[in-house]
Amino acid sequence: MTLRIDIAGLPAGRLRFAASPLAELTAMLHVLAEPGHHPRLAAWASDVWAGLPPELAERLREAEFLWRSSRADFLVPARPRQTLAEELDEVDRIDDETYATAALTTTCGSSRVHFGAPSPLADPTARERALGLAQARGALQEAFAERLLADPAAVRARVRHTLEQCAEAFFAAAWAGVTAQLAADLRLKNELLRRQGIGAALASVSGAVALTPEGDCILVDKLQDSATAAHGTGVTFIPTVFGRPHLVVVHAPGWRPVVQYPVAEPGPSEPVSLETVTRRLEALAHPVRLRLLRTLARGPHTTGELAHAWGLSPPEVSRHLAVLRRAGLLTARRQGRYVHYTLNLPETTTLGTDLLAAVLR
Repeated sequence: MTLRIDIAGLPAGRLRFAASPLAELTAMLHVLAEPGHHPRLAAWASDVWAGLPPELAERLREAEFLWRSSRADFLVPARPRQTLAEELDEVDRIDDETYATAALTTTCGSSRVHFGAPSPLADPTARERALGLAQARGALQEAFAERLLADPAAVRARVRHTLEQCAEAFFAAAWAGVTAQLAADLRLKNELLRRQGIGAALASVSGAVALTPEGDCILVDKLQDSATAAHGTGVTFIPTVFGRPHLVVVHAPGWRPVVQYPVAEPGPSEPVSLETVTRRLEALAHPVRLRLLRTLARGPHTTGELAHAWGLSPPEVSRHLAVLRRAGLLTARRQGRYVHYTLNLPETTTLGTDLLAAVLR
């Protein structure tokens, strides 16, 4: 499973390494929504939640679909600015259809969901599809999608105000604490790019990022096979402290490719019994089950959603899910007429940080 970014003929100067306040804030919001993905930051997340004003906490929960299982493309800027306010101003310049389509693609739980043209704002059929997908993800997600489609300007203003409130509540202090680390990483990456070229710079980004031998394509180990091109625009690489171990890539049509990569590697895992390891590794030995696990690492999914994503029959998916559940790697929870399956992160972590990082990419 590989994402390909075509850079044929692209000058080295079009590969940009830069820090982004908005992208790091989005990474922090993901930690708050999914603290299990980031055990080293669990105490930080708990402290932040405890100190949030009730109104802001509610706002974060109602909009978490923009950053929980994946990131809305406009929250990972292709042209990072010095301040959060400047980057939010850039988001404000995006037209409603582009904004809504990007938000709904994330809201509906999978980057495989594309609405194309006309968008759900203009086309009743696309609108019903968007609402149906959101409904399957839960009541909060459905309500967010309904509000966005009914009044995009109001929702956009509310999301911006929420992010501005986050800056006051916790982001400003956290950002000040990581800027030196981000700056040091950027100096290293830009020096490698200048002295040794694109290949060396990419190798220092992540073991999941590589340059093809021909030098015309960047390969990123991600959830699904896909491709995009950077011709005429370039590629932006954004370091993150709060985002590790995730490797986030913006690659939707019409968007400049952006890669948000973790500055540091995660620490070692806690040992577990050989019997437990054997049972879980046997469950993961099948390539389909590993693919399902990587999908579930992005958030809860139903059997039907998994079947659609991978072109499988629901009974086949159910059989694989049963094996993963018996190994203790999944949890099932019923919500109305839907059963959502969730990755058990602590159990996956015990298998090793390399596996965890690969799954969470």
